[in-house]
Amino acid sequence: MTTTFITGANKSLGYETARRLLEAGHTVLLGARDPERGRAAAEALGARFVRIDVTDDASVEAAAADVAAHEGVLDVLVNNAGVGGAQAPADELTAADALAVYDVNVFGVVRVTRAFLPLLRGSGNPLVVNVTSGLGSFAATHDPDRVEGRVTAPLYASSKSALTMLTTQYARALPDVRFNAVDPGYTATDLNGHSGPQTVTEGTDAVVELATSGPDGPTGVFRDRYGVVPW
Repeated sequence: MTTTFITGANKSLGYETARRLLEAGHTVLLGARDPERGRAAAEALGARFVRIDVTDDASVEAAAADVAAHEGVLDVLVNNAGVGGAQAPADELTAADALAVYDVNVFGVVRVTRAFLPLLRGSGNPLVVNVTSGLGSFAATHDPDRVEGRVTAPLYASSKSALTMLTTQYARALPDVRFNAVDPGYTATDLNGHSGPQTVTEGTDAVVELATSGPDGPTGVFRDRYGVVPW
């Protein structure tokens, strides 16, 4: 049976990913920062809750130790936790604002990946799926016919661009583990006030596709539900 850990999984895309992977037969470990919300979400789905704050080294290490003690191995890691950051004009953004966004969207992925790599390496098909965004794509944000071309979000967009590059670099540096980046697309979530035209099910299509891929599946790719994303 495939064991999958998902960060930021108590709502929206993370929750739907957990639901669909449970449906696909995975053992799902639902990671969330808030114990009350995390436990409630896990109980509703039939998953196991593991507390994790991706911005805190001790919390991340404790989560990895928890999984090591209970499951002993991890097959799939979905780095889903993310934040939009301060909603301020670009000329008012501060370094502290940037650090807050990158601490979750980029540095958090580094923390979690490092802590869980030993568990992943015990799997016969280790896989990491990083949830990024088309807003981190140069091609998409310069295309006036795409929604990304009409959005200005300096910190969020640049953090997701960094995450996509981080993913491809991990794939190159660590060939024993497959790493892929996924753009959910413009999906109705808390990050956009539920304004996105896609449902969370549509937004998790590519995540689920990659999370359920076999050992001959791709690595180092940037995908959405339609295929490879231009970058």
